[in-house]
Amino acid sequence: MRNRATGFVLMSTMFFALMNVCIKLLPGIPSYEIVLFRSVISFILSLTLLLRLRIFPFGKGNYFYLIMRGIAGSAALLIYFYTLQHLPLATAVTVQYLSPLFTVLFAAFLLKEKLRWQQWIFLLLSFAGVVLIKGFGNDFPVSLLLLGMLSAALTGFAYNAVRKAGETEHALVVVFYLPLVTIPVITPFAVNNWVMPSGNEWLLLIAVGLLTQIAQVYQTRAYQIEMASRVTPYTFLGIVFAIIFGIFIFHEHYTPTGYLGMIIVMTGVVLNFFFLNRLTSLRRLQAYLRHFPGG
Repeated sequence: MRNRATGFVLMSTMFFALMNVCIKLLPGIPSYEIVLFRSVISFILSLTLLLRLRIFPFGKGNYFYLIMRGIAGSAALLIYFYTLQHLPLATAVTVQYLSPLFTVLFAAFLLKEKLRWQQWIFLLLSFAGVVLIKGFGNDFPVSLLLLGMLSAALTGFAYNAVRKAGETEHALVVVFYLPLVTIPVITPFAVNNWVMPSGNEWLLLIAVGLLTQIAQVYQTRAYQIEMASRVTPYTFLGIVFAIIFGIFIFHEHYTPTGYLGMIIVMTGVVLNFFFLNRLTSLRRLQAYLRHFPGG
């Protein structure tokens, strides 16, 4: 079972990496337009699945958090796609991996969860890594890195909205609300900045939507059959894929300082993940001991 789950999460990570490549191969298409294509494809596939399973698509009434998830998620997608087009591939992907740290940060303020001092250290460590990625010799403006961090922050906010909405709503409904909200929000901007795709660009735009959906299916399947603590670490291979694709497809080169920055960012993220996993295990053990006869 564990080997199957590992295979599923590796497939998911690879398909997300290929989606990133497709977006970067579309430098002439505005990010609004790419998000719209992705959302339309996701809307059709998600709605089809909901109707097939006879699940009411619009949920049970937790509309505030569903809509907040949609708004934050659509903004995060738009900014992330923009950074993919304008930053080196591995740089954009690495900065996006800050989202779990922002998730914890927002949970402390929105869900009143306690933020441990160790997590502040992990957060500062990852931010220091971002500073190293920028360095002094890179030819991209610091504003692009700040945009990438904003995307990660919005993703972290969206995850917290997902947690609140998920208390009463089916997981597929939560997924469906992202394209449901994104399409009406993004369409005016996409139409106003419309660039007619060429033959290959049409294929790449369709591929973005399909690859995303396939990746999400594999990701969901992995988490259904195995504990998150055992499969999540494999998702960090996304940065390795980004470096490989960046070098061999886009002929990107990174400075030693840039590589060090990526390592430091991921060190902070990974340490936070294992810290949270250990904390959860301790809480479960304490809860068990409290109810253990004679304990």
